[in-house]
Amino acid sequence: MFTGIVEEVGKISEFRKSSQGARIVVECKTILENLHLGDSVAVDGCCQTVVEIGNNSFSAELSPETLNMTTFSSAKIGGEVNLERALTPTSRLGGHIVQGHVDCLGKFIKSEKFDSFYNLTFELSQNESKYVVNKGSIAINGVSLTLASVERNVFTVAVIPHTRENTTLKKLSAGDAVNIETDILGRYVEKFLSTGNNENSRISVEFLEENGFI
Repeated sequence: MFTGIVEEVGKISEFRKSSQGARIVVECKTILENLHLGDSVAVDGCCQTVVEIGNNSFSAELSPETLNMTTFSSAKIGGEVNLERALTPTSRLGGHIVQGHVDCLGKFIKSEKFDSFYNLTFELSQNESKYVVNKGSIAINGVSLTLASVERNVFTVAVIPHTRENTTLKKLSAGDAVNIETDILGRYVEKFLSTGNNENSRISVEFLEENGFI
Protein backbone atom coordinates (compact mmCIF):
# COMPACT_ATOMS: atom_id res chain seq x y z
CA MET A 1 0.00 0.00 0.00
CA PHE A 2 1.24 3.51 -0.87
CA THR A 3 0.20 7.14 -0.51
CA GLY A 4 1.18 8.55 -3.91
CA ILE A 5 3.75 10.88 -2.31
CA VAL A 6 6.88 10.37 -4.42
CA GLU A 7 10.07 10.07 -2.37
CA GLU A 8 12.60 10.15 -5.17
CA VAL A 9 13.05 10.11 -8.93
CA GLY A 10 15.19 7.15 -9.97
CA LYS A 11 16.82 6.20 -13.26
CA ILE A 12 16.54 2.91 -15.15
CA SER A 13 20.07 1.53 -15.56
CA GLU A 14 19.13 -1.91 -16.91
CA PHE A 15 16.03 -3.26 -18.62
CA ARG A 16 16.05 -6.77 -20.04
CA LYS A 17 12.98 -8.41 -21.58
CA SER A 18 12.52 -12.17 -21.75
CA SER A 19 9.79 -14.72 -22.37
CA GLN A 20 9.04 -14.54 -18.63
CA GLY A 21 8.58 -10.75 -18.57
CA ALA A 22 11.46 -8.40 -17.80
CA ARG A 23 14.06 -7.50 -15.19
CA ILE A 24 14.60 -3.86 -14.29
CA VAL A 25 17.40 -2.21 -12.33
CA VAL A 26 16.72 1.27 -10.95
CA GLU A 27 19.43 3.61 -9.71
CA CYS A 28 18.37 5.55 -6.62
CA LYS A 29 19.54 6.71 -3.21
CA THR A 30 16.85 7.86 -0.78
CA ILE A 31 14.61 4.80 -0.87
CA LEU A 32 17.50 2.37 -0.33
CA GLU A 33 17.49 3.32 3.34
CA ASN A 34 16.02 0.40 5.30
CA LEU A 35 15.03 -1.32 2.06
CA HIS A 36 15.07 -5.13 2.22
CA LEU A 37 14.67 -8.00 -0.18
CA GLY A 38 10.98 -8.72 -0.68
CA ASP A 39 9.89 -5.16 0.10
CA SER A 40 7.44 -3.41 -2.19
CA VAL A 41 8.33 -0.27 -4.12
CA ALA A 42 6.01 1.74 -6.36
CA VAL A 43 7.85 2.38 -9.62
CA ASP A 44 5.91 4.94 -11.65
CA GLY A 45 2.85 3.76 -9.75
CA CYS A 46 3.44 0.02 -10.29
CA CYS A 47 3.94 -2.06 -7.15
CA GLN A 48 7.12 -4.09 -7.60
CA THR A 49 8.91 -6.56 -5.32
CA VAL A 50 12.59 -5.93 -4.63
CA VAL A 51 14.59 -9.01 -5.68
CA GLU A 52 18.10 -7.58 -5.40
CA ILE A 53 19.71 -4.57 -3.74
CA GLY A 54 22.98 -2.97 -4.85
CA ASN A 55 25.06 -0.10 -3.51
CA ASN A 56 23.04 2.45 -5.47
CA SER A 57 20.21 0.48 -7.02
CA PHE A 58 17.54 -2.18 -6.64
CA SER A 59 16.17 -4.77 -9.05
CA ALA A 60 12.66 -6.03 -9.72
CA GLU A 61 11.14 -8.61 -12.04
CA LEU A 62 8.15 -7.59 -14.14
CA SER A 63 5.46 -10.04 -15.14
CA PRO A 64 4.08 -10.15 -18.71
CA GLU A 65 0.84 -8.63 -17.34
CA THR A 66 2.74 -5.64 -15.96
CA LEU A 67 4.52 -5.15 -19.27
CA ASN A 68 1.24 -5.26 -21.19
CA MET A 69 -0.72 -2.98 -18.87
CA THR A 70 1.78 -0.23 -18.06
CA THR A 71 4.29 2.17 -19.52
CA PHE A 72 7.00 -0.43 -18.87
CA SER A 73 6.13 -1.77 -22.32
CA SER A 74 8.17 1.12 -23.73
CA ALA A 75 10.70 1.56 -20.89
CA LYS A 76 14.22 2.58 -21.91
CA ILE A 77 17.59 2.62 -20.20
CA GLY A 78 18.15 6.11 -18.82
CA GLY A 79 14.44 6.75 -18.34
CA GLU A 80 13.35 8.37 -15.08
CA VAL A 81 10.73 6.87 -12.76
CA ASN A 82 8.88 7.99 -9.65
CA LEU A 83 9.72 5.91 -6.56
CA GLU A 84 7.89 5.37 -3.27
CA ARG A 85 8.44 2.78 -0.57
CA ALA A 86 5.44 0.97 0.88
CA LEU A 87 3.57 2.39 3.87
CA THR A 88 4.46 1.46 7.42
CA PRO A 89 1.86 1.41 10.24
CA THR A 90 3.16 4.76 11.52
CA SER A 91 3.30 6.54 8.14
CA ARG A 92 1.35 9.71 7.50
CA LEU A 93 -1.23 9.24 4.75
CA GLY A 94 -0.26 12.43 2.96
CA GLY A 95 -1.85 11.55 -0.36
CA HIS A 96 -4.56 8.90 -0.70
CA ILE A 97 -4.76 5.10 -0.58
CA VAL A 98 -2.79 3.84 -3.59
CA GLN A 99 -2.41 0.12 -4.22
CA GLY A 100 0.19 0.27 -6.95
CA HIS A 101 -2.14 -1.64 -9.26
CA VAL A 102 -2.38 0.23 -12.56
CA ASP A 103 -5.93 0.27 -13.95
CA CYS A 104 -5.16 1.59 -17.41
CA LEU A 105 -2.91 3.74 -19.53
CA GLY A 106 -3.86 7.36 -20.03
CA LYS A 107 -2.57 9.96 -22.46
CA PHE A 108 -1.07 13.32 -21.56
CA ILE A 109 -2.74 16.12 -23.51
CA LYS A 110 -1.25 19.42 -22.38
CA SER A 111 0.21 21.53 -19.59
CA GLU A 112 -0.86 25.08 -18.77
CA LYS A 113 1.19 27.26 -16.42
CA PHE A 114 -0.46 29.73 -14.09
CA ASP A 115 1.05 32.01 -11.43
CA SER A 116 1.75 29.41 -8.77
CA PHE A 117 0.72 26.06 -10.27
CA TYR A 118 0.25 24.02 -13.44
CA ASN A 119 -2.88 22.50 -14.93
CA LEU A 120 -2.15 19.13 -16.52
CA THR A 121 -4.77 17.58 -18.79
CA PHE A 122 -5.08 13.85 -19.53
CA GLU A 123 -7.34 11.48 -21.41
CA LEU A 124 -8.31 7.95 -20.42
CA SER A 125 -10.64 5.26 -21.73
CA GLN A 126 -14.41 5.73 -21.53
CA ASN A 127 -14.67 2.55 -19.46
CA GLU A 128 -12.36 3.90 -16.73
CA SER A 129 -13.73 7.45 -16.80
CA LYS A 130 -16.67 6.46 -14.56
CA TYR A 131 -14.24 6.18 -11.64
CA VAL A 132 -12.93 9.73 -12.13
CA VAL A 133 -14.90 12.39 -10.26
CA ASN A 134 -14.40 16.10 -9.71
CA LYS A 135 -12.36 16.78 -6.53
CA GLY A 136 -11.64 13.07 -6.23
CA SER A 137 -8.23 11.41 -6.07
CA ILE A 138 -6.18 9.79 -8.81
CA ALA A 139 -2.63 8.45 -9.11
CA ILE A 140 -0.70 9.32 -12.28
CA ASN A 141 2.65 7.56 -12.64
CA GLY A 142 2.39 6.96 -8.91
CA VAL A 143 1.75 10.60 -7.99
CA SER A 144 -1.31 11.29 -5.83
CA LEU A 145 -3.27 14.15 -7.36
CA THR A 146 -6.67 15.81 -6.93
CA LEU A 147 -8.95 16.15 -9.92
CA ALA A 148 -9.69 19.79 -10.67
CA SER A 149 -12.16 19.19 -13.50
CA VAL A 150 -13.66 16.25 -15.37
CA GLU A 151 -15.43 16.25 -18.73
CA ARG A 152 -16.34 12.80 -20.03
CA ASN A 153 -13.03 10.95 -20.40
CA VAL A 154 -10.80 14.05 -20.20
CA PHE A 155 -9.67 15.39 -16.84
CA THR A 156 -7.39 18.07 -15.41
CA VAL A 157 -5.28 18.07 -12.26
CA ALA A 158 -3.72 21.11 -10.59
CA VAL A 159 -0.06 20.54 -9.72
CA ILE A 160 2.02 22.77 -7.43
CA PRO A 161 5.61 23.58 -8.51
CA HIS A 162 7.13 21.35 -5.79
CA THR A 163 5.29 18.26 -7.01
CA ARG A 164 6.08 18.99 -10.64
CA GLU A 165 9.78 19.57 -10.04
CA ASN A 166 10.25 16.55 -7.79
CA THR A 167 8.52 13.97 -10.02
CA THR A 168 8.64 12.93 -13.65
CA LEU A 169 5.53 15.00 -14.39
CA LYS A 170 7.77 17.82 -15.62
CA LYS A 171 9.13 15.54 -18.38
CA LEU A 172 5.75 14.75 -19.97
CA SER A 173 5.18 15.66 -23.60
CA ALA A 174 1.85 15.71 -25.47
CA GLY A 175 0.86 12.18 -26.41
CA ASP A 176 2.94 10.45 -23.73
CA ALA A 177 1.38 7.41 -22.06
CA VAL A 178 0.98 7.46 -18.27
CA ASN A 179 0.04 4.85 -15.67
CA ILE A 180 -3.32 5.58 -14.08
CA GLU A 181 -4.77 4.14 -10.89
CA THR A 182 -8.24 5.39 -10.02
CA ASP A 183 -9.54 5.58 -6.45
CA ILE A 184 -10.11 2.03 -5.18
CA LEU A 185 -13.03 3.20 -3.02
CA GLY A 186 -15.12 3.88 -6.12
CA ARG A 187 -14.64 0.32 -7.35
CA TYR A 188 -15.77 -1.18 -4.04
CA VAL A 189 -18.86 1.03 -3.97
CA GLU A 190 -19.71 -0.02 -7.53
CA LYS A 191 -19.30 -3.69 -6.66
CA PHE A 192 -21.47 -3.38 -3.55
CA LEU A 193 -24.27 -1.63 -5.44
CA SER A 194 -24.31 -3.94 -8.45
CA THR A 195 -24.02 -7.49 -7.04
CA GLY A 196 -26.23 -9.85 -5.16
CA ASN A 197 -29.98 -10.01 -4.64
CA ASN A 198 -29.92 -8.27 -1.28
CA GLU A 199 -32.57 -5.54 -1.37
CA ASN A 200 -30.19 -3.23 0.49
CA SER A 201 -27.45 -3.70 -2.12
CA ARG A 202 -29.03 -1.21 -4.48
CA ILE A 203 -29.61 2.46 -3.73
CA SER A 204 -32.83 4.01 -5.00
CA VAL A 205 -34.90 7.08 -4.21
CA GLU A 206 -37.12 4.86 -2.04
CA PHE A 207 -34.10 3.53 -0.13
CA LEU A 208 -32.84 7.07 0.54
CA GLU A 209 -36.28 8.22 1.72
CA GLU A 210 -36.70 5.23 4.04
CA ASN A 211 -33.31 5.88 5.63
CA GLY A 212 -33.81 9.59 6.16
CA PHE A 213 -31.54 10.95 3.42
CA ILE A 214 -34.39 12.79 1.62
